[in-house]
Amino acid sequence: MASIQVVLDTNVIFSGMAYTSSVPGKIMQAWRSGHIEVFLSDYILDEVRRVLPRLRHRHGLSDAEVDDLVDILSFLAEVIEPEDLPGESARDMNDTPMLGTLVTGIRHHCVNYLITDDKDLLALADSYPVITPSEFWSRHGGL
Repeated sequence: MASIQVVLDTNVIFSGMAYTSSVPGKIMQAWRSGHIEVFLSDYILDEVRRVLPRLRHRHGLSDAEVDDLVDILSFLAEVIEPEDLPGESARDMNDTPMLGTLVTGIRHHCVNYLITDDKDLLALADSYPVITPSEFWSRHGGL
């Protein structure tokens, strides 16, 4: 089992898939190589399934290929149930399930970080271990 356990925000997943040589791409590669363990929730997987078709002009994936990709992500990750948090837990109410995934991960699975580029989630860094892909990579890039 990998020693570093993280929750990946969808923006990191999308960037990592689109730009494989970017820092998010390196994080995705570390995941595929087993150097980090990733925790996701059905909320995150559903967001990937919902947003990817809107980006079809960039990646050209069919609906079936999007479904296959989400299935692969769910097999590679540990899928956990987000903690039910009050809506005001995050600056953006839409981020509450992402934060809930982190809280469940911390409480029950020793998750170290939520890796995101979302400014509203990063604003919670004083209370939760929320970091950017660059911060994560500068700390742990030599996995």
